[in-house]
Amino acid sequence: MQDTIRIAVCDDWEQCAATAADWSGLQQQAEVHFFSSSFASSDEIIQALSSFDAVCLMRERTPFPREIISQLPRLKRLIFSGERNAAVDIAFAKSMGIEVTGTRSGPNKASTAEHTWALVLAATRRIVPAMTGTVRGNWRGNAEEDGYTLPDTLEGDRMGIIGLGEIGSRVARIAQAFGMDVVAWSQNLTAERAAALGVRRVEKNELIATSKIISLHLVLSDRTRQVIGPTEFSLMRRDAILVNTSRAGLIDQHGLIDALNLGRPAHAALDVFDQEPLPVGHPLLNQPNLTLTPHLGFVSTPVMETFYQQMVADLSEWIEKITLQQTSAAAAN
Repeated sequence: MQDTIRIAVCDDWEQCAATAADWSGLQQQAEVHFFSSSFASSDEIIQALSSFDAVCLMRERTPFPREIISQLPRLKRLIFSGERNAAVDIAFAKSMGIEVTGTRSGPNKASTAEHTWALVLAATRRIVPAMTGTVRGNWRGNAEEDGYTLPDTLEGDRMGIIGLGEIGSRVARIAQAFGMDVVAWSQNLTAERAAALGVRRVEKNELIATSKIISLHLVLSDRTRQVIGPTEFSLMRRDAILVNTSRAGLIDQHGLIDALNLGRPAHAALDVFDQEPLPVGHPLLNQPNLTLTPHLGFVSTPVMETFYQQMVADLSEWIEKITLQQTSAAAAN
């Protein structure tokens, strides 16, 4: 090959890409660069990636609209983790002759369901303030000995699940194991589908008004965007906990801050945000009745290994194909 192929592995925020797969064979055929920080702007993305032939993306981290794609003259291969990526203009990329594919997802649905419950339990058992106080030498409460809100119990209370798909149904089974009454709603959910999972379908407003835990598990679309907004906040119980490990756009995030200040819901546990990473000084970071994690729902060792190992395999095949084409062209001449 006349020019060395250059591969950019973006969005490696966990700094695990290099160890989650064996890149050594690929590195003998191409230059591989790992980017572990987010890009601050579209101009920074273009400047950083303009000299690369292939780009690997973590799903819905770095945006890749046509305005960016059109400014990457060498780009011929784009691969992202998972089976779909709303942050990439796939149709435009393909129209530019760029080969675009995703990867298998691994056990990401199990990982997200488990993380949902990590947030539920952290919020109800007050894990974060309890640990923070203990580490700081305050066995109960804070340094001012103000005490802290008592942990809660879930057994016998109600969990409302908005979206009873593969992840929502996993969350429902765990809620049942805790002895909770589980209800669910989505636009497409039927009573028969819910009953088959031991769950009762109710209308959205009833779910919102009666559930201690409200957990979101919908695909983001025009129909589901801000499915939780001012009306829904006003209906929530005074002790309700709102959990979102799905998509930030399902909640009116700005309205959520006001709602938390008004006490409906009492608490929110969030893994997804309108802006990621959350910048220093973001209003959500100053809310005392929030449990936050940095979009970890799908992040686990087996999931990341699935993503990166397939990226390596697919890129190796792509380079082999290019090599064969160049060899054939040289022989023909």
